[in-house]
Amino acid sequence: MISNITKDHQRFRQIVKGKIRDDLRKFLTRGELLGREGKHTVSIPVHGIDTPRFRYGDNSDSGVGSGDAKPGDKADSEGEGLGPGGDQQGKHILEVEVGLDELADILGEELQLPRIEPKGRKQITSMKDRYVGIRQVGPESLRHFKRTYRQALRRQIMTGAYDPNNPRIIFERRDRVYRSWKTTMKPQSNAVIIYMMDVSGSMGEEQKELVRLEAFWIDAWLRRNYEGIESRYIVHDVRAGEVDRDTFYRIREDGGTRISSAFKGARDMIEKDYIPDEWNIYLFHFSDGDNSSESDSRECCKILKEQLIPQSNMFGYCQVASAYGSGNFINVLHEHLADQETLITSRVNNKDDIYDSIKAFFTAGR
Repeated sequence: MISNITKDHQRFRQIVKGKIRDDLRKFLTRGELLGREGKHTVSIPVHGIDTPRFRYGDNSDSGVGSGDAKPGDKADSEGEGLGPGGDQQGKHILEVEVGLDELADILGEELQLPRIEPKGRKQITSMKDRYVGIRQVGPESLRHFKRTYRQALRRQIMTGAYDPNNPRIIFERRDRVYRSWKTTMKPQSNAVIIYMMDVSGSMGEEQKELVRLEAFWIDAWLRRNYEGIESRYIVHDVRAGEVDRDTFYRIREDGGTRISSAFKGARDMIEKDYIPDEWNIYLFHFSDGDNSSESDSRECCKILKEQLIPQSNMFGYCQVASAYGSGNFINVLHEHLADQETLITSRVNNKDDIYDSIKAFFTAGR
């Protein structure tokens, strides 16, 4: 039977989920959300939910802290006070912890994202122990107490040794039973996400904040769909190099841009570490669309068409708005690679566009 407090807690969780759904577009753009993600949960400030609270009577009795002071008086009684206390009701803010999987489910439901099916990739297998039955021998740590108790009780009743007035159960060696296990090969779909970002002078803090927010939600959704997943990060100006996650979001250069350097870095990374037949590969490139030359843009299209796109489940290109970038690279992709179904592009001019960008990337469930 479910207790009343459990029912109330479940109801409260449903209310919280409803508030998150109602304001999902806003939550997708909250920068402070990411700083509180921890290892497994995200703390989201949820406005407008009243929590149960006690109401007290008149506090007119004297006691500690009572006296002639008025609200706003300074503690040392020197000078004028700061004025009377406020008389407006404060806004109720409740912080709730929501699991990343739960948050990803809400994201998928609201954006109507289908579950991702591994796309013709070989599944990696891992060893897993399962308890599959009972046996008469085994280590004491695996002894099944309830079954052992029932076995001894049954034996004593059948032999007439059981006394209801003195219900003492005496175990014998033959009564003891133990859990047995079997090692099985558990299929595990592995995936890798390779993030690439232009960090040239035209990509400022505002542009990288947009990248940071979108990459977080991409990561959350893909991790919900795969048991094993790796994330790799490449930054580039005219040259590309692999960095860690923290550097990916913080680094800034002031050089030019050669996008092909990032694509070559991703190609080399896949050839070295990820066999396409055994890995689901997702590639995302973030840029303001400014490239060094038309010839480099054509080379990018060649690398994509001949190498990266055939090896990956999806190549996502997200172009963020910048006052300094030409914004032409997305047009080059549309012109030369319009027939590539797994190439998805999106434009993010501000935080409000992140919602639609994520939906564009995953609507087809690639």
